[in-house]
Amino acid sequence: MHIEKRSIDFIPESERHGTPGSLFYIWFGANMNITTIASGVLPVVLGLNLLWSALAIVLGSLIGALFMASHSAQGPRLGIPQMIQSRAQFGVIGAVLPLLFVMLIYLGFFVSNTLLAAQAIESVSPLPASGNIYLIGALCFIVALYGYRLIHRLQKLLSLLSILVFCAATLLALGLPIDPGQWAAVDFSLPKFLAAVGIAVTWQLSYAPYVADYSRYLPSRTSSARVFWFSYAGTVAGGAWMMILGAILAVAIGGFSDNVGSHVAGLFGAGAVLLFVFILYGQVAINVFNLYGAFMSTVTVLEPFVRLKVTPRVRGLFLAAISLLATLLCTLGQDDFIAFFLNFIFFMSYFLIPWTAINLVDFYCLRKGDYCVADIFDPDGRYGRVNGVACGSFLLAILLEIPFINTSLYVGPVAQALDGIDLAWVVGLLVPAATYYFAMRQRLARPCPV
Repeated sequence: MHIEKRSIDFIPESERHGTPGSLFYIWFGANMNITTIASGVLPVVLGLNLLWSALAIVLGSLIGALFMASHSAQGPRLGIPQMIQSRAQFGVIGAVLPLLFVMLIYLGFFVSNTLLAAQAIESVSPLPASGNIYLIGALCFIVALYGYRLIHRLQKLLSLLSILVFCAATLLALGLPIDPGQWAAVDFSLPKFLAAVGIAVTWQLSYAPYVADYSRYLPSRTSSARVFWFSYAGTVAGGAWMMILGAILAVAIGGFSDNVGSHVAGLFGAGAVLLFVFILYGQVAINVFNLYGAFMSTVTVLEPFVRLKVTPRVRGLFLAAISLLATLLCTLGQDDFIAFFLNFIFFMSYFLIPWTAINLVDFYCLRKGDYCVADIFDPDGRYGRVNGVACGSFLLAILLEIPFINTSLYVGPVAQALDGIDLAWVVGLLVPAATYYFAMRQRLARPCPV
């Protein structure tokens, strides 16, 4: 096992390896953690019973994973990380715009995951609360430093172990006393149901900024359909299972949403020490995604302005700085984690969905996967420095989303008129897809020379 030599640069065919089946383990394992369980609490917090919560989670997961897996299929074709692909749409300098929002999302998820893990292991860890946070940050740094191969191996092991652990957790949860009315088709609320669907959609889309990072080493001849379906099946199966488990626990255990981590640990009683190791492993595994993605994004932002040669030493320094910043943010804590997490999920969707719409329309509808990778790294190349169409479509979509927003921090006038229905994610998908597609049709770059 060696420190990964590549960062945002193109992966030549001689270094490609692996099979698409590994992507099932990557994305199944990525969801098998208590942060996904905490996401499943949110529909119950909104006021849905278990039946409507479960249906919203499944529907949202099926919809959101379509976009997530479509990004995954881009990896073998282009051989570069996900966010640097945005240069082909936004321009080499213009891509900094969505990258800044994505980096905030990485840090937000790092904080969320770490706080939940610290909660869960507090009762059995010999370290104080801050010590647990530092431990998680240090472990994430080491795994992200070694990079792609180690991440794939850890995720495969996590997927296999998590099936055993969370099967036991699910059986224990189903044995808890639950009002039969929770599974009845009563008290349906369209605004709450659509909000819950939006949460599940956004959860799956949260992987979009880095999903191709974990498929870019696959040989370029790899079937796009197989890449799509292995990614899709893994993330839907893992995500829907954990979120529904979270909804069940939120209904069955009083005050569950106040301290998700410790309540999950409490399910296992005498097995808490074993669970300590598993939860620590699971949260480190998902947090590595955010740290690895933040590193890629930081290099992508700086590269047009400062020509970087990312040696193992440089890689280590960047990752150490990002790890330190993220860990320090964790020590600030959150008094009301669920309220913070709910607003964070919605905040994330308002920026992620317009970006994903532009990226996928460009790849599948306009250029049909035909890119000149060399020009993605050249500010004077065919993709230019700033593409006003992409940047304008992105910002326009965000502005048009505002009237449709419904969060505890702000409710837009359209959402109020619709009795609280939050359709911002629909606006964020359709508006940039349409404006970018029609404005860019006549401005397609020339085919990449053979």
